[in-house]
Amino acid sequence: MGLLKEVLLLPAAPIRGTAWVLQQVVAEAERQYYDPAQVHRELARLVSAFEAGEMDEAEFDRREDELLARLESRTQPR
Repeated sequence: MGLLKEVLLLPAAPIRGTAWVLQQVVAEAERQYYDPAQVHRELARLVSAFEAGEMDEAEFDRREDELLARLESRTQPR
């Protein structure tokens, strides 16, 4: 039955391959997005921008909260 199934699904192979590639890209993007080292680098850049006067305190607080939420969501079990 497995061979017959593969033969019947052969025309869909390019679609299945594309779906697999997209899954891999999404997984890597999520890994990088939630990477603690990346979040810490972004926090450091944010602090530098705030200290340089490039943003006001409200903008700083909003963006800092977003980064801390990313960091926190990574440490919690999914």
